[in-house]
Amino acid sequence: MSTPAHTVPTPRTAMQTSPVKQHLGTVILALVLLSAPAWLHSVGGYNDIASRVLIYGLAAMGLNLLLGYTGGLSFGHAAYFGLGAYGVGLMLKYQTHNVLLALLGGTLLGGLVATVLAPIAVRRRGIYFAMITIAIGQMFYFIAIRWQAVTGGYDGLTGFSRHTLHLPGFDWTMGSLGFYYLVVACFALGALVLWIVLNSPLGHTFVAIRENQKRLTFLGVPVQRYAAISFALSGFIVALAGGLNALLDNFTSPNTLNYTFSGDLVVIAVLGGMRNFWGPLVGAAIFVLVRDYASSVTDNWMSVIGLIFVLSVLFFPLGIMGFLQRKRASK
Repeated sequence: MSTPAHTVPTPRTAMQTSPVKQHLGTVILALVLLSAPAWLHSVGGYNDIASRVLIYGLAAMGLNLLLGYTGGLSFGHAAYFGLGAYGVGLMLKYQTHNVLLALLGGTLLGGLVATVLAPIAVRRRGIYFAMITIAIGQMFYFIAIRWQAVTGGYDGLTGFSRHTLHLPGFDWTMGSLGFYYLVVACFALGALVLWIVLNSPLGHTFVAIRENQKRLTFLGVPVQRYAAISFALSGFIVALAGGLNALLDNFTSPNTLNYTFSGDLVVIAVLGGMRNFWGPLVGAAIFVLVRDYASSVTDNWMSVIGLIFVLSVLFFPLGIMGFLQRKRASK
């Protein structure tokens, strides 16, 4: 029996586990996140660090759509994170006090730029793809530095802040607690979009590109088109995280556009597990918490992060979640 030209067989991946276990884990994670403000202080945490874990986790999950599921190593996704941050900051400073409207504007800015640049970047694979993404990212980094009248240059963009969100029936105060729950809501929305995509035929096509691009090409699948879609969707999710990061700090700087931050997102995804849906969130928790503690003890906190990353690659090549998943499957 013949099959449609663009039908791709569904490969077995690490994300295909028991539906009961998947839903149980999601429910437990939701309960942990919703109750976090009630118990964080008792373990030495605080709302802002929980917000940062979710923001970095969302950004790494967005990158992981391209990196872990489509097989494209990007060192330029900080560009879309930074564009989302600058978009939010500029809208709040000059256009509106509505946080949701500013978030939408920042997400669209970063996501649409990723959509426009995706067909250029995906024309190459492997190391050449990575080099193109670095070049694109650094272009926006230097624009942010040079365009001082708009971006603030090296000093960054200031003069904006979170404002109370006026909703029908009640006002959502954007203090530390209120903002945390806004981050939770945005994280849930981003994760839901990624989950739907990855469990659709489109997501299976992304995984098939990662596994055997040449075979798909021979089958007549427009590989570059699907890779560009993955790149664009990834850019939208990362831009949303960047906008939230600007709101968390009430500030953004060119550092959020630099390739070094792109490297941080790659480290987070690899550390938690690229082939596991929640792996980047686990990696973000480890990265942010270790950085927060180590930076309070020594100026060489990056060495601590580097050591953890090296040990993870040596002993947990599939990441923390990949290792735990394999152990569970072997029982």
